[in-house]
Amino acid sequence: MSDDQLSQLFELVRQGTLSVEQAVEQAQGQGQHKSAILPSANIDLDRSARCGYPEVIYCEGKTSTALVEIFTLLLESKQRCLGTRISEEQAETVLKQFPQAIYNQVARTIRIPEIDAAFDEEPITGKIAVLTAGTSDRPVAEEAMETLIWMGYQPDLIVDVGVAGPHRLIEQLPRIQNVSAIIVAAGMEGALPSVVGGWVSCPVIAVPTSVGYGASLGGLTALLGMLNSCAANVTVVNINAGFKAGFIAGLIADQQRPASSEN
Repeated sequence: MSDDQLSQLFELVRQGTLSVEQAVEQAQGQGQHKSAILPSANIDLDRSARCGYPEVIYCEGKTSTALVEIFTLLLESKQRCLGTRISEEQAETVLKQFPQAIYNQVARTIRIPEIDAAFDEEPITGKIAVLTAGTSDRPVAEEAMETLIWMGYQPDLIVDVGVAGPHRLIEQLPRIQNVSAIIVAAGMEGALPSVVGGWVSCPVIAVPTSVGYGASLGGLTALLGMLNSCAANVTVVNINAGFKAGFIAGLIADQQRPASSEN
């Protein structure tokens, strides 16, 4: 445990937020289970060692002050930060504290790069494509994009190639036929992932979006359609789950990374 972490631990005890017993347990367990208890959250600092990437912060329901505390701790622990579903008000507070942060208003995400040469490499390009059926699906696709950038990739975004204009996808085939994984965000009837799956040999991660009229049922119709896809290489994540799709696509691409560029 670093001096800064010990100081934070002692301060929490002084404030009465943490009991002496809890502080002792946390300090003794640092060698095995690295975590840090803040007034607002219990942060998993060992996630990167176990799972390859640090903990990602879901910002909805958290105060702006809590987010600043969490991001401060992660940065002090030499970890890259990604926050999802962040509001404009929350982002404004975080940006004041961390001017180097990158806020994507469309995606509702915020990234704070960790200042460390090990994570300062050029992003890997040409490995992952992100498609949207329509422009209304873009916020979900942008969330997937930001997740992949946080993981060290520079995905190829292709917007508005839905099945209502099938020639649009055909025109983009050269961009999607030599990648490790493809993310497809689609609402309405959710048909695009199946069409994409029939053109490529890689996994296609379908993301149903809540775009559509009444009978789309907030994305449920697209979800059920994608789950029933006849394309064998299509798998499905939850409605509007851009982060999950991006993370899974990144893990798939990681399997083909040269050993020298792995985390």
